[in-house]
Amino acid sequence: MNCKVCGRETNEGDFCPFHARANENILQSYGLWKKGLKIPWKDYLREIQKNCLTGEWAREVAEYLIKNEEKENDKTS
Repeated sequence: MNCKVCGRETNEGDFCPFHARANENILQSYGLWKKGLKIPWKDYLREIQKNCLTGEWAREVAEYLIKNEEKENDKTS
């Protein structure tokens, strides 16, 4: 199986170890952001993308999640 972000080989799941860790961090941090700022998921992902302190892998995962969510919404519309 290949990473859905970069195409690297994965042992399991949708992401390579680098993007999987970034995804875990994004998911864990959202709880804090949501509690503090009352920010919706998609807005949170956009904030991650434009934050200059966000690492490259996290930014790539956020971009993937936004695009994937838009595709899912298109399918259900």
